[in-house]
Amino acid sequence: MPVVHMASIVPISQSVGANRIIPTVAIPHPLGDPTLDAAEEKALRRKLVEKALTALSTNVSEQTVF
Repeated sequence: MPVVHMASIVPISQSVGANRIIPTVAIPHPLGDPTLDAAEEKALRRKLVEKALTALSTNVSEQTVF
């Protein structure tokens, strides 16, 4: 089953062997940014989720950071 690891610290994702890695915003807010207004934060979240869906549909043979 393909999975995507979304995390703010890419080297940790790599060290645990994740093969599809999406860098995120920050440790306390991986999929959001409380400094943004609601519309901007929604756009940011949508972009990250769309990137994750692209990663899921991409065949990889080694660790890949999208």
